Amino acid sequence: MKSEYPAPAAACPSPQRRTLLRGAAGALLLPASGVLQAGQQPRRGGMLTIATQSSSNADTLDPAKGALSTDYLRAHMFYNGLTSLDSQLAAQMVLAEEIVTDDAITWTVRLRKGIHFHDGRELTSADVVYSLNRHSDPAVASKVRGVAQQFDSVRATGPLTVEITLKGANADLPVMLATSHFVIIPDGTTNFATANGTGAFKCKEFTPGVRTIGIRNEHYWKPGLPYLDQVSLFGIPDESARINALLSGDVHWVNEVNPRSTKRIKGEPGYAVLDSQGGLYTDLIIRQTAGLGRSPDFTLGMKYLIDREQMKRAAFRGYAVIGNDQPIAPSHRFYFAGLPQRPYDPERAKFHLRRAGALGLTLPVVASVAASGSVDMAMLLQQSAQKAGLNLAVKRVSADGYWSNHWMKSPIGFGNTNARPSADMLFTQFFKSDALWNESGWKNEQFDQLLILARAETDDTKRRQFYADMQVLVHEKCGVGIPLFINNLEGISTAVRGATSHPLGAFMGYTCAEQVWLDA
Repeated sequence: MKSEYPAPAAACPSPQRRTLLRGAAGALLLPASGVLQAGQQPRRGGMLTIATQSSSNADTLDPAKGALSTDYLRAHMFYNGLTSLDSQLAAQMVLAEEIVTDDAITWTVRLRKGIHFHDGRELTSADVVYSLNRHSDPAVASKVRGVAQQFDSVRATGPLTVEITLKGANADLPVMLATSHFVIIPDGTTNFATANGTGAFKCKEFTPGVRTIGIRNEHYWKPGLPYLDQVSLFGIPDESARINALLSGDVHWVNEVNPRSTKRIKGEPGYAVLDSQGGLYTDLIIRQTAGLGRSPDFTLGMKYLIDREQMKRAAFRGYAVIGNDQPIAPSHRFYFAGLPQRPYDPERAKFHLRRAGALGLTLPVVASVAASGSVDMAMLLQQSAQKAGLNLAVKRVSADGYWSNHWMKSPIGFGNTNARPSADMLFTQFFKSDALWNESGWKNEQFDQLLILARAETDDTKRRQFYADMQVLVHEKCGVGIPLFINNLEGISTAVRGATSHPLGAFMGYTCAEQVWLDA
């Protein structure tokens, strides 16, 4: 399912670095500050307008329930998290001054002093305890309840000190806490008609499915930020309409740009394409719980039918990176480069399909524009299958209801997954045997054991080996084929300054509001 996970604002390194865990490479927690591009001086003032691909009557100011890109943008406008992630996916300090642990199970969080919510209340440990514990309450219906179930206890040990105890070791806790769902709200908050956070903007207007307007928080705790006076968010579901709104000057920034639209945007003076490489992928899903999907040969045969180079050219106009049926992208620090590339090989596919008893059959393949590029990918797969003696009938279904009616229900179909902040979160949510979003229904005891070992390992070299072994298992045995990692494409006015790409999603990982400014 395409569930965007945001990454909070990138931060400038401080002169002194504090290592989170001994021997944990890359786990450096740094103070947060504003981002400046070399040679550019920020200008204060103006309203930034953003059009996303998604909005609905279910739009929310409750960060726990965020499900769409506009929800994530709102969360980062109005609230802050304990941590954020920079462009290298390293954890940075935000509301937390420091987070320390000796065993990756019991963590001490020390909060910054003198930070206030929009209503004037001062941030305390009680706010953090309430914000984190509510995710475990079924009545809240938090989108990260499964992740929050790792919390054994969250309790205040002082006015500005919180102790988090996990049920099992997880060296990625600071990374987990950087997602938009875990931002901090005031203790006892149950009414989300407006937003009362510690963020760079205050909520001026919020109408679900229509628009959101945020105005500058004049008392924001980060000196000099934000630069903008206001930010306006709304949704335009149709891609061509979004591009028209951008090029007509109605909006400054749009996401979910089709590769076919990039030439048009680049051809207009004053507009540019922001191209980001990350972990987004559209995957072929073979349900391994029934029928032919139970045969390992059928899964292998289908994977050998994937012509990755052709899909990159035809479906994504080159805006993609070749994948190898492993869910960790080549740009990620835990990517296993030693895994031999699976080739496009119709003859080898035919061998495995024959052993599975699939040759001569006609099998439906469900695709939808809801899973980016899947319709084109399905048509190309259909052509490849014909060369191997397998008939695939492409069934194109509407985007409306695709995730509830077809995803993970069709014997052969497609999914679409944005990058996760950590390898652990991706593997836990999509590949663990009991994961809610285990797309192919794959169950592998060895994989589950490696996941727990990797989660607890603070030695980066050992952890890297665990993740390498897990990628090999997914590549060889899981009913998911990952042909490519899709570049994230956005259209943007050159009047927007300070904008940069981010590996976790659009709008600088949904944190652009407090970092960018408008040129005069």
